Amino acid sequence: MTEPKLLSGGNPQIPKGDGDAPVQAYIEAMPEWKNSIGAQLDGLVNEAVPDVLKAVRWNSPFYGTEEHGWFFSFHCFTKYVKVTFLNGSHLDPPPSLSAKDPDARFVHIYESGIEDPGQLLDWIRQASELPAWKGF
Repeated sequence: MTEPKLLSGGNPQIPKGDGDAPVQAYIEAMPEWKNSIGAQLDGLVNEAVPDVLKAVRWNSPFYGTEEHGWFFSFHCFTKYVKVTFLNGSHLDPPPSLSAKDPDARFVHIYESGIEDPGQLLDWIRQASELPAWKGF
């Protein structure tokens, strides 16, 4: 099997696919310290939402539920892993980073690791129970 190409920022280029296998391929291809962050994020989602749906879209793992849609994703950048809550503005408290989409909120995880795994787990649980993005 050929190694996945790393795009800018070290983000793995993984073909679009549904299920755990493409997500695990993405995580395995995450470079250096980002690999363990990806595995930790996947573990937190599995803990919070045992029946979570998984897919790779736009070279990023996505997590969702049948009832509410896609609520969580992450993506590699040069100096951090960007964690996206697609419905993050509705979380209590909402993650502090925002962008153009009024619903999305973000957390950046640096090489030092996940600062507050308990808060992240709580946000994942909350996000999975709220209406999210059903765009694909």
